[in-house]
Amino acid sequence: MDIKTLERAMHDFVRSKGWYDPDSKRPQTPRNLAISLVLEASEILEHFQWGDDIKNKAEFAGELADVMLYLLQLASVTGIDLGEAVMAKLAVNYGRTWDNSID
Repeated sequence: MDIKTLERAMHDFVRSKGWYDPDSKRPQTPRNLAISLVLEASEILEHFQWGDDIKNKAEFAGELADVMLYLLQLASVTGIDLGEAVMAKLAVNYGRTWDNSID
């Protein structure tokens, strides 16, 4: 499945909840989406709080999906083509070097 298909599905869901409406109690502003993205990413860490093993893969997958949905939406509402941004960042990273030590 491609990013644009996922993005359309995400927008359809958000519209169906009325969250794009001007009087929404959950305004989908870049600031609010960025906060939600970080909060959801933190929920991924909960799965590793007391160990290295994922106890419930379905719940973990749901948290990853939440992060991706907020990321897709944040990119979309700010006019960022996430696919292009990823490819551009990979091109930059190919030119970088990382030290193997952790000092």
